[in-house]
Amino acid sequence: MSDRAPQPVERQLPTDEARDLISLVRDIAQREIAPRAAEEEEDAGRFPREVFSLLSDSGLLGLPYDSEYGGGDQPYEVYLQVLEELATARLTVGLGVSVHTLSCYALAAYGTKQQQVEHLPAMLGGGLLGAYCLSEPASGSDAASLRTKAVRDGDDWVISGTKAWITHGGIADFYTVMARTGEDGSRGISAFLVPGDAEGLSGALPEKKMGMKGSPTAQVHFDGVRVPDDRLIGEEGQGFAIALSALDSGRLGIAACAIGLAQSALDEAIAYATERRQFGHPISDFQGLRFMLADMATQIEAGRALYLAAARLRDAGRPFAKQAAMAKLHCTDTAMKVTTDAVQILGGYGYTADFPVERYMREAKVLQIVEGTNQIQRMVIARHLAGPESR
Repeated sequence: MSDRAPQPVERQLPTDEARDLISLVRDIAQREIAPRAAEEEEDAGRFPREVFSLLSDSGLLGLPYDSEYGGGDQPYEVYLQVLEELATARLTVGLGVSVHTLSCYALAAYGTKQQQVEHLPAMLGGGLLGAYCLSEPASGSDAASLRTKAVRDGDDWVISGTKAWITHGGIADFYTVMARTGEDGSRGISAFLVPGDAEGLSGALPEKKMGMKGSPTAQVHFDGVRVPDDRLIGEEGQGFAIALSALDSGRLGIAACAIGLAQSALDEAIAYATERRQFGHPISDFQGLRFMLADMATQIEAGRALYLAAARLRDAGRPFAKQAAMAKLHCTDTAMKVTTDAVQILGGYGYTADFPVERYMREAKVLQIVEGTNQIQRMVIARHLAGPESR
């Protein structure tokens, strides 16, 4: 391989504080995350909980939230670039931070002052790890048909049902849970903050996945889990609206992680192409391959610009749902294309576990599925353009 290290991404950051933040993240990524990524993902399938403790101690698990509650007061424009840097080192870490941030959103945006004072400091900077519980075995894209129920019993709610495809399922310290409290459909769903050690809550064995083996994805069972009424987030029946609002922001996190993964694949492809020689020349001299690298870099830059444009709309308090769906769609499709092309550039070596690009390709696939499949993103975009379907 080439001795030339990948060049850091040139970023346009709004403040000196943001530049210092990115430098801190790069240092942590290079020292603590990247060196162990391949071994822990493939050989051990190990979740790096100590890395998340370090990120929490470094103030990196609550970046877009209010400093009054332990957050970092950073705009989404900066937070997403931090995610990208983490995902460049290891997707399990970048995606894990994105999911944790998503799991804090409901309480930060819709909780009462008392709830926020009581819970947010520990969630944002107390070493805790969160999970977001919306999908179920029979309701994925059709999230409004979820069946997990929460029934009022005196001053408590009793939650029963099963959630599926939950990142950090079984290991999270708290769960933001969408459960049915009323009529069928979207208006009968409410949101709850459930502690991870609640009696009756259990995680199933993690799913056996083609990639991201270090990130546990599991069903979570709620067998009569009792939570007090003060853990209801927002109004009763407001849960589905909260969930959709959270996903708009969460999709930007997935987009940033996808670009980080694609950047890693491009860096690996460039390093290999400048070292590997055929017919007496580095293969990077051949026009066909040079054009592949140029296309890969262009797609990555376009994706980065797209997610940042959506983030700036969010930071300005303007509608950004359409742009978030576009960013998630484009960036995750880009990650799939770029990682596949990186395998092709490495040829037979790209198909072996001796080089990381085959792992990147397997990891990229899930990004086209999580937090709304890319078919759902196209539906969201089309509704913004042409209105809802007439059926």
